[in-house]
Amino acid sequence: MIRFTPVAPWLVLSLALGSAAAAQEITREEYCGQTANVVAAIQQARLDRVKERDVQETILASDPSWPDRYDNAIVQLTPWVYEQRMRDVRRTDLGAVWSEVCSAQWESFKDSLN
Repeated sequence: MIRFTPVAPWLVLSLALGSAAAAQEITREEYCGQTANVVAAIQQARLDRVKERDVQETILASDPSWPDRYDNAIVQLTPWVYEQRMRDVRRTDLGAVWSEVCSAQWESFKDSLN
């Protein structure tokens, strides 16, 4: 079972983008897509048996394709990926799960910024 904390997308967005003004300039598709890419990279690091404390360094060393402002999301999303059962990490596309939940909660998140 995939465990998801509903508050996490809001926390990550505010930390990744830094301000409400920046969040208003970004679209749901861009934000949810980019953070899903971050989750997928973390998932791959876990599959590669990277220690949780080394995930950020490992991912950043690979020169990820997302904009630099999403680098801070690695720290925020790593615990969520690493708390998943390894069975789920192997069988489930966590990036897709993240994107789906992020998209579903986007409107309530945007309202909380104002």
